[in-house]
Amino acid sequence: MKFHFHVLINQASGSGQGKKVGDKISTLLLEKNFLHTLYYSEYAGHEREIARNLAETTLLPWNEETKESEEPFPLLMVIGGDGTLHQVINEFYRLNYDLPVSYIPGGSGNDFARGIGLSLKPEQAFWQIVKAPAPQTINTIVYDEKVQQETGVALNNVGIGLDAAIVATTNESTAKKQLNKYNLGSLSYISSILKLLFTQKGFPILVELNGNEHFFKNAFLCTTTNHPYFGGGVAIAPMAQADKRSLDLVVVERIPMYKLFWLIIKLARKTHTSSKHFHHFTSSRLRIVSTIPQYGQADGEVLQPQSFDITFTTRNQLVWYQK
Repeated sequence: MKFHFHVLINQASGSGQGKKVGDKISTLLLEKNFLHTLYYSEYAGHEREIARNLAETTLLPWNEETKESEEPFPLLMVIGGDGTLHQVINEFYRLNYDLPVSYIPGGSGNDFARGIGLSLKPEQAFWQIVKAPAPQTINTIVYDEKVQQETGVALNNVGIGLDAAIVATTNESTAKKQLNKYNLGSLSYISSILKLLFTQKGFPILVELNGNEHFFKNAFLCTTTNHPYFGGGVAIAPMAQADKRSLDLVVVERIPMYKLFWLIIKLARKTHTSSKHFHHFTSSRLRIVSTIPQYGQADGEVLQPQSFDITFTTRNQLVWYQK
């Protein structure tokens, strides 16, 4: 398959990790004589502008007729963190464009790459893209929040409570920038987890799915996820799969302080799902209502503390890589 790679690089992602990865891949493209054009995101929201312009002028949808074309296929390659890819996919969603993308992780957490089996090593991820004969169909989460009237798409997860507070705390941490310099950005998430496990309070939520209602008066974490990982590699939902056309909802109830260390051990061993405080649901559509203001997050993009009335459905996204 011949490509013309349109490479969108967010140099600021991962506190500069995006620049390092972008430099590696641009050098590789030159050395191997791949047809390519580079685009650099220079300010917040610029990646959306670049994606919109390419969608309207250059990129093409994928189909079997396209596969037979002798012309190089114009493929968008996003280099940055999960938040960068989130912005691009949401711009396509807003414009109602169904376009394939490729992705090379260059952020702090890189959970999307983990979740779909894409290498965290830039060069290996690049060759996974080049060697793929066609894109993979990946499930995504469509969310519609009624209180603040926010809608969008998430590739990883949408969380209310602990995981969102972790993201907000980590993003504000000065340690995150320092750790990213040594490719240890996920440690900043662990630090935030250890802190917030002891300070996050429980809150009531109502869950509606599959014709049933479930009420939790003391929820601690409420995450609708597309694959196992959040927070830089924490497998909160080991059973979730990104190529499955359904959503996985995890609700963890607040537990007594003296049990928290045991929960951490079980989480590290991926045996936390056996806890009576852990609740897992699967559905293609669900609704969550939370009346007590909490932090929210969508693919690591923070939603400031608010009440939620949010409905989730699914949508396919083509991602170009080989497992």
